Amino acid sequence: MNLLKLGLVGVIFVVLFAGSAFGQTTRKRKANVKSPTTATNVSDTEISGGLKEALSKGVRFAIDNLGRENGFLDDVRVRIPLPKSLQKVEKTLRFAGQGRLVDDFVASMNHAAEKAVPVAVDVFVDAIRQMTFDDARKILFSGEDDSATQFFRRTSEETLRQKFRPIVEAFTEETGVTSKYKAMIGKYGFAARFLGKDATDLDGYVTQKALDGLFFMVSEEERKIRKDPIGRTTNLLRKVFGILK
Repeated sequence: MNLLKLGLVGVIFVVLFAGSAFGQTTRKRKANVKSPTTATNVSDTEISGGLKEALSKGVRFAIDNLGRENGFLDDVRVRIPLPKSLQKVEKTLRFAGQGRLVDDFVASMNHAAEKAVPVAVDVFVDAIRQMTFDDARKILFSGEDDSATQFFRRTSEETLRQKFRPIVEAFTEETGVTSKYKAMIGKYGFAARFLGKDATDLDGYVTQKALDGLFFMVSEEERKIRKDPIGRTTNLLRKVFGILK
């Protein structure tokens, strides 16, 4: 009987000891598992500051490149073409020796877009100011090369549209874009009545293309900062984006 009791005590002791050891091991393992910020000694404040700096850099890059003369026209990646519904018009006119009309009209649309871009500064600054620590962490660790630009687009696109369109409208009115369009369409003949919506709301079309080009350029700069250490031009950018492997 005594032997049986001793045996039971021994089993209980082994179980308790094993459980305690397991618990200590588990706690040690948990202690060794660190969040990205702890593991790299980068604070939430630094992550937020780094993301805001990267976004500001992307905005400056986009506006400096697109808001200058021929900023859209000279860059095939963002150049605004004729609306799809006018592509048949373009082919017909070029075939008929009226390519100059098409070129003048395309240039006028692109110039309207470049005039609108500089007003984006204030809108983007406001969006950056409102970014939270949580926003910054999600953006940095999302795994997507343009997650910061996506944040911008979600928070700013409609406000930018409201600011862009009046500028586009004023420019098209001032420089005779509408008259250039009418002259081009007049050469096309009666078939012009069958053109689609993007050919009738030209200001809306140019506004959307200007927005697309702006966000594209911001995303290009973001990718450069994320992927290429050379793009990280400050200590904060190098520290924050150096986390990403």
